[in-house]
Amino acid sequence: MLKKITCILTTSAILWLMSYELNANPAQDNITKDNRPPVRTLEWNDLIPAEFNPDRLVEKYQQKYNIDQLPDDDLRVEELMQRLEELEKLSPVNNSLNGNRIRLPGYVVPLETDGTSSSEFLLVPYFGACIHVPPPPLNQTVYVRVKNGNRATIRNLFDIVWVTGIMRVEKLSTELAEAGYIIDATEIVPYE
Repeated sequence: MLKKITCILTTSAILWLMSYELNANPAQDNITKDNRPPVRTLEWNDLIPAEFNPDRLVEKYQQKYNIDQLPDDDLRVEELMQRLEELEKLSPVNNSLNGNRIRLPGYVVPLETDGTSSSEFLLVPYFGACIHVPPPPLNQTVYVRVKNGNRATIRNLFDIVWVTGIMRVEKLSTELAEAGYIIDATEIVPYE
């Protein structure tokens, strides 16, 4: 009987140790082999706080005035457009992204270039932003700085790239647009 109890206790201890070993350091799951946090792939909507929803304003006006049926020059439509522009100027940032190691795709708008490479640029969600059309709101504009004096190869104006690096929530004004985020880029590769 003692042998059977010892065997059961030993088996239990081994199973416990195995499970402890697997879960010993849950924070370790959030660290890569090179001791850096894992890369979080973002979409542009992730840069907008979940509680910020201009669509609610449009829905409110739709319910109240049935704006789909109003002519463009109706004062209620103009009022809605002014309110939406005011909301866009607020363009709150997502503070939970501060300090995250992220990966984000976007279009390059060079701020500094020698024609083939750049050490700083804006990353924007759509083609033509800041040059052919007005800039996106600051929560949809990211200032990218290439780390350690390196340069990113830019094949064409408005190249589409993946940028990987540490994101900071910080407002920055450039001659083309205001950015709500800064990425200190460690990797910039073509979007394929």
